[in-house]
Amino acid sequence: MKPAIWLDGSLRDGDSAMVSVFDHGLTVGDGVFETVKATEGQPFALTRHLRRLARSARGLGLPEPDLDEVRRGCEEVLKAHPVPFGRLRITYTGGISPLGSDRGTAGPTLVVALIEAARRPDATAVITVPWARNERGALTGLKTTSYGENVIALARAHEHGATEALFGNTVGALCEGTGTNVFVVLDGQLHTPPLSSGCLAGITRALVLEWVGAKETDLPLEALRGAEEVFLTSTTRDVQAVHRVDDHTLPGAPGPVTAEALRIFIERAAADIDP
Repeated sequence: MKPAIWLDGSLRDGDSAMVSVFDHGLTVGDGVFETVKATEGQPFALTRHLRRLARSARGLGLPEPDLDEVRRGCEEVLKAHPVPFGRLRITYTGGISPLGSDRGTAGPTLVVALIEAARRPDATAVITVPWARNERGALTGLKTTSYGENVIALARAHEHGATEALFGNTVGALCEGTGTNVFVVLDGQLHTPPLSSGCLAGITRALVLEWVGAKETDLPLEALRGAEEVFLTSTTRDVQAVHRVDDHTLPGAPGPVTAEALRIFIERAAADIDP
């Protein structure tokens, strides 16, 4: 089945959906995006994702996106390309612009696309990387298309048999993964880095905080080695246990706190598709 794509107001197939080589999202990474989980044709937590898309666009100085149009695009793509479990990607860029950092006047580009995705295993391995997240950067807290350092870090993770790489920030505090937030259990208590660490305000992170409860705590990156349990949260992972951090094994993953967090998340998410 060829994927359906919504591009600037109309439904296209994969062969006819084309973006200009002068699009600012392509030339300089001037864009924002959201990844939304789709199950049996239904997007999960779409309203929260659209609110974050608008916040990221404002933070990058892009025109306010027409969220009604984005919703229409999501509906059309999901209707045209039904999959049991999918990754719905909304990309919103600076549009056709000069070859440089200056933004053009043609207006933004909006793309919505859907691909079928594999469900994550119950537990995974992660590594830590020597590069730091800048908690004071211009893009901090924005979900932009400038993902070069994530590509590098994730490639290193794969080289070490892991599916995610975790970053500290410039002061050595635990921050986030390339596409995940991280939670740790210390002395039986659940903790996650605060947004001031430089991590993205993840949608699944927020739901876990609301539904399960956790302390937002500044922690050193080394806390991963002393943790009783570690888990990741993201749109397509939901709550995923970590069984290895670098060369340190966490036996019995998922542990009891992680298992309970996952149970609550699954139960609450099933009761409300747009919490």
